[in-house]
Amino acid sequence: MHNYDRTELFIDGQWITPNGTGTVEVIDPATEEVIGGVPSGTADDVDAAVAAARRAFDPLVSVAERRERLARVIDAMQKRLPDIAETITREMGAPVRIAQSVQTQVPLAVARGIADVLEKFEFEERVGNSLVVREPYGVVAAITPWNYPLYQVVAKVIPAIAAGCPVVLKPSNEAPLSTFEFVEAIQAAGLPPGSVNLVTGPGRVIGEHMAAHPEVDLVSFTGSTDVGARVGELAGKTVKKVALELGGKSANVILDGADLATAVKVGVGNAFLNGGQTCMAWTRMLVPQSRYAEALDIAAAAAARYTVGDPWDPGTRIGPSASRSQFETVLGYIERAQRDGARLLTGGAEKIRDTGYFVAPTIFADVDPLSELGQEEVFGPVLAIIPFTDSDDALRIANATPYGLSGAVWAADDDTAIAFARAVQTGQLDINGGPYNPVAPFGGYKKSGIGRELGRYGFEEYLQTKALQLPAPKASA
Repeated sequence: MHNYDRTELFIDGQWITPNGTGTVEVIDPATEEVIGGVPSGTADDVDAAVAAARRAFDPLVSVAERRERLARVIDAMQKRLPDIAETITREMGAPVRIAQSVQTQVPLAVARGIADVLEKFEFEERVGNSLVVREPYGVVAAITPWNYPLYQVVAKVIPAIAAGCPVVLKPSNEAPLSTFEFVEAIQAAGLPPGSVNLVTGPGRVIGEHMAAHPEVDLVSFTGSTDVGARVGELAGKTVKKVALELGGKSANVILDGADLATAVKVGVGNAFLNGGQTCMAWTRMLVPQSRYAEALDIAAAAAARYTVGDPWDPGTRIGPSASRSQFETVLGYIERAQRDGARLLTGGAEKIRDTGYFVAPTIFADVDPLSELGQEEVFGPVLAIIPFTDSDDALRIANATPYGLSGAVWAADDDTAIAFARAVQTGQLDINGGPYNPVAPFGGYKKSGIGRELGRYGFEEYLQTKALQLPAPKASA
């Protein structure tokens, strides 16, 4: 039975009454109804959680013990996935088909990938006369967003547990309820008290105090670039490590000779996944000028298949924006793009349902690469299609944003696509439709962030490196 009225925080292995008395309401974006709430914590609650995590930190915890803990957590989480999927649909509007697949099964794959890394990882190596050892980094502050609430938590908490790092976790206020269910799975797994602590409340209070806290050793944040910069500023005052996964304006580059129909259809699907609320969405589609009109026709036909509506309907492919503020932000981008001269191909800013924060899947043609729509992250179902003259022009456009998180390259053959991809300033690129890999490193160039998540590279973010200079062998008598 779901409990959407949460009144306690999880600190030091138990649910406790917070110091604050306020509540953060959680609103179902499909109905605009309040479905529950979570505590509005205080800086004192953060202090208590960090102190519990510090007590729980054991830098010498064995790898065998970490493997056991991780296995128990993954098993407990897997049992809760159907309930968590339902909660995600309620709290942020993901269509049930997405909640039961991408929103929950991808986090499970990510967690299993970390478990596999831990099984094989070499924590010591000889480098000359040195023994280099990898140790748990320390207390982790994890701050996560609302668009993929379970995935983002798993991508931080699971590698921290694997590394032996206790965590203080703050989810987004827009979609915090599924995180409570995840933490209940943590509790069921029987981790030592303080291993994972949950504090909710305003970002300017909870998040900022976590980032600045002198007893936090590492801050892992996913969210907007502006807030990430603030987290880095606060963390820098105590010279702690920061891992940031921030915004994106990724390019789907379709070169001459590529399978245009497939590349455009897949590109439209990627841009609209999760209602466009995906940091790695390919929100710019770059196509050859010679095939531009054909690409527009294919894109418009593909967009027509993306039904918007009740997220509980199995046929719905796009649910609502996750909040009123995000809904209004997306509509603002659409309206300004039209004023800036972009040509509306499908969708638009017109209201499509009387209740709920629903945005029609929208495609713009003739987008200036340097315009607001060509440069800024919309975080809604909005795709900009941009023509290019040749591959040099395509590369210039692809790299001409402050972001570099993801993207795709399509060409007549893989070698051509790979050669082009090597010059694109971004952290991850799909080559001719290459499938998602839950253990490949994910992270950004430029203003898209610092550090990597997932697999071995994400795991290593939570490890400290120590070199022991060994004495020279004694001469034989």
